[in-house]
Amino acid sequence: MSLRLRLLKKASTLTTLTTAAALALAPVSAAFAEQEKGPRVIRDTESEQLLREYTRPILRAAGLEKQNIQVVILNESAFNAFVADGRRIFVNYGAMMQSETPNQIIGVLAHETGHLAGGHLAKMREQMSRAQTQMIIAMLLGAGAMVAGARGGSSNSGLANAGAAAISAPQEMIRRTLISYVRQQEENADRAGVKFLTASGQSARGMYETFKRFTNDALFAAHGADPYLQSHPMPAERVAALEELARSSPYWDKKDDAALQLRHDMARAKISAFMERQDTLYRRYPMSSDTLPSRYAHAIATYLHGDLRSALVQIDGLIQLQPNNPYFHELRGQALLEGGKPAEAIAPLRKAVQLSNNAPLIEMLLGQALVGTTNKAYTEEAISILRAAVARETEAPIGYTQLAMAYGRKGDYAEADLASAQAAYLRGDNKTARELASRAKTRFAVGTPGWVKADDIVAARPLPGQTSN
Repeated sequence: MSLRLRLLKKASTLTTLTTAAALALAPVSAAFAEQEKGPRVIRDTESEQLLREYTRPILRAAGLEKQNIQVVILNESAFNAFVADGRRIFVNYGAMMQSETPNQIIGVLAHETGHLAGGHLAKMREQMSRAQTQMIIAMLLGAGAMVAGARGGSSNSGLANAGAAAISAPQEMIRRTLISYVRQQEENADRAGVKFLTASGQSARGMYETFKRFTNDALFAAHGADPYLQSHPMPAERVAALEELARSSPYWDKKDDAALQLRHDMARAKISAFMERQDTLYRRYPMSSDTLPSRYAHAIATYLHGDLRSALVQIDGLIQLQPNNPYFHELRGQALLEGGKPAEAIAPLRKAVQLSNNAPLIEMLLGQALVGTTNKAYTEEAISILRAAVARETEAPIGYTQLAMAYGRKGDYAEADLASAQAAYLRGDNKTARELASRAKTRFAVGTPGWVKADDIVAARPLPGQTSN
């Protein structure tokens, strides 16, 4: 799908996910949608593909290329990126917007890869476990002293006070130890990031520029701060060490390829059009600007705000300039679909699927258009396309929702219930998922693949970040 940015607050088009799955909304072609629970995630084939290409050489240099590490875009405007589970790098869309060059966001991804390659998450959990043991012992010893002081009356008040100190002092020491450990991890990730960039023939200048920019912003806040209580290295020290490392690379002055810079600018224009206010968008991309990113942003904004006819003219102009750009055809199909013209959306979406090498999110959009026509002649094709899409994109309930509709139209209510149950489970609606899966089990023969899948949902625990209901 194109930046599926359809926030519930506004009729845009992007799809947000829960911690592990997308939220299906009506219309399902929503691109950036706001979820009910968990961190909000943006799904967009164009942006995700670009970030995959950014990370691939870094992961290869780190020896992580075969680990199937994903880059997940979060619906947050602040600049941030982090790793949380050892197999995903989370990047705020704000980091994309504030990275003016590919090399700047690549530097951030290299730093986060440094955390992954260093096994910092597992080591931190081990460190936390040790800290908990130490804290428990300290608290027990301190509590014992407090009880002894209380039993001895006022004459032992010093012992009671000593007990309170025995509790607080080790906690402070442990906190400082953990923070120091985190600082060391950040320094190690900086060094590893520069190493991976150099090994992949890329400049670390963007990484340095990004950290220096935010270091300058933090200098005033950090003035007078206790360096031993900072979870990251002190700003001036960190940026100086990073600059020395980055300048030592033979690729320091290497520039981003012009074609890659254009793709980066196009992705940023799309994110701005879907995620930012109109006045912000038009300050970034004034109507007087005729650059390709500006025209892309203007076309998206025009369709999002209801002028379908004018938007199609603008999108067609983009297609004339780049007829093999799958995302322009996708945008045309999405605009027609959300403009209530699903039959007209089919042709451009077929083209987008072909040009994108069968990108599953775009296949789901095509499946939605086929289902949306109410023409039963498209039913089998829709089922085939949607089944292929959900097999490769397993965390998007949109695909399962449309698959359920297609099966329902066919009269296959067992498969329709199962697909609806899968969509509900991915949305985090576990109660509905169990109810639908239980009904699906009564429609399938016992022991068949459909029955087994339904039974798995009935017995499943909530996904991470979800609660049972």
